[in-house]
Amino acid sequence: MPTFFRLHSRNPRALAVALALLVVYVVWGTTYFAIGIALESMPPLFMNASRFLCAGAVMLLVALWQGQALPTPAQWRHSALVGALMVFLAMNCTGLAQKLGIGSGLMATVVTTMPMWLALWTRWGGEPVPLTSWIGLALGVVGALLLALEGDFSASVPGALLAFAAPLCWSLGSYASRRLSQPAPAMASAAQWLAGGALGLVAALVLEPASAMAQVSARSWVAWAYLLVLGTLVTLNTYLWLLQNASAALAGSYSFVNPAVALLVGVALGGERLTGWVFAALPLIAAALAFILYGRALAPWWLRARAGLRLGKAC
Repeated sequence: MPTFFRLHSRNPRALAVALALLVVYVVWGTTYFAIGIALESMPPLFMNASRFLCAGAVMLLVALWQGQALPTPAQWRHSALVGALMVFLAMNCTGLAQKLGIGSGLMATVVTTMPMWLALWTRWGGEPVPLTSWIGLALGVVGALLLALEGDFSASVPGALLAFAAPLCWSLGSYASRRLSQPAPAMASAAQWLAGGALGLVAALVLEPASAMAQVSARSWVAWAYLLVLGTLVTLNTYLWLLQNASAALAGSYSFVNPAVALLVGVALGGERLTGWVFAALPLIAAALAFILYGRALAPWWLRARAGLRLGKAC
């Protein structure tokens, strides 16, 4: 038994957290590679729409089985807004960016800018943001700019714009979900996924030829099923469980690990080659997330002492 799990085997809760982290690390780290396979023959808008409509239907049945009430009209509107931002815009920007040539590893790395955007919306919304988070934002901007100099990333300007739009839309949806009234967790997921999937289906029917669905390969269908079952239903619910049973910092640590997993999978299975600026960008983005998620521990002692002095004066 590996040391990590042997140390936790005497504590069932700690072992459950470790296994949940492993699921989130591995599955979400491979999601971008699976998206690339699905897009080999499947239209991107239809891929995301069908995936989230199916996932939303499953979550709706689960919510009803658990006795959760249907959303109110206001909650449906709020869920539709969150679904439009996170499911329709963010996920389709991701798929279209990869369709335009953005590698899975670099796509995963760009997505790590999401917490930086979320911190910005939080501050503009009136909530305090620590100085260490602003340090992280600055490091993240520099890392993102260095990524733009990476050959594989800068080859397609539309792909680059879509890649950066994906975490921007996801962060807006995440912030909206915190500020707007939502139904119970399973019902909220169902409403958001159904709303976003429905928008995607309308766009797919208008923009993508129906004949393209007759040419989808078995390999793409397998990747689609992987994204539906493991990428959405299993891992997203596992992450929600982690938020309730582990610290937010520990649950959010997937942001550090997923890009490394995606880079490894993309190189090992997808034949991707990473050279140049990406190796300078990755440490900066990792440092940015470290400051944002673990700011108190990383803050110099004089910053913590000054904060304590101000608190004493206020009292």
